[in-house]
Amino acid sequence: MISDPRLCQQILDTCPFLAAAPPDFHSTFFASTRLIALPAAQRICRDGAHCEILPLILSGVGRVYKLGENGREITLYRLSPGESCVITASCILSDRAFPADAVTETPVRAVAVSPATMRDWMARVEPWRRYIFGLLAERLHDVFGVLDAVLFQRIDQRLIALLLERHQSAPDRIIHTTHQSLAADLGSAREVVSRVLKGLEGLGLLRLGRGQILLLDRAGLERHAHERSAHPHDE
Repeated sequence: MISDPRLCQQILDTCPFLAAAPPDFHSTFFASTRLIALPAAQRICRDGAHCEILPLILSGVGRVYKLGENGREITLYRLSPGESCVITASCILSDRAFPADAVTETPVRAVAVSPATMRDWMARVEPWRRYIFGLLAERLHDVFGVLDAVLFQRIDQRLIALLLERHQSAPDRIIHTTHQSLAADLGSAREVVSRVLKGLEGLGLLRLGRGQILLLDRAGLERHAHERSAHPHDE
């Protein structure tokens, strides 16, 4: 049960679907849920396990990924404040095991909804139902984007696109990451990512450091990516 007024207000501010729900549902929601706090690098759910809660993220970032038999990871999507895991929701509704892995990338605070409560709200609370179906549509778009990139784009194009995306949220132009983390997001091997980065550094487009990448020529990176023909690769 969640009873702290300040926490209740934070949840309303973070979850717009809840703020738009009838006021009587607010009291039901807070009486039926609880707050959980997880440290960074905490496993949320393992491939093949049954989901015991549906988390609604209040702060922090979670990552859902698939681990291949060859040991490579590929990120399916990330969870940010106001979001939940649609795979978890799907598994609860279908009573199936979780088909991926989920872990916290930063410390996470979340509202935990039990499977029975989630099913009940899906049947009778329209704002909740719209929220879950909206997540489904958004995450399908994300996963198809990952599939399209893996099948039809070269690894150097995908890496450049990821670097440019990360660069937008790095005001000092420095991307704080590791080659292994980039490889996991791309579903590639660390050695492949390192080789591509070294090549881009050799062209004067970026500079590599320990745990960080400095973009020297954003426009040059964009031109380099556009010059590469898009076709499946065998990296």
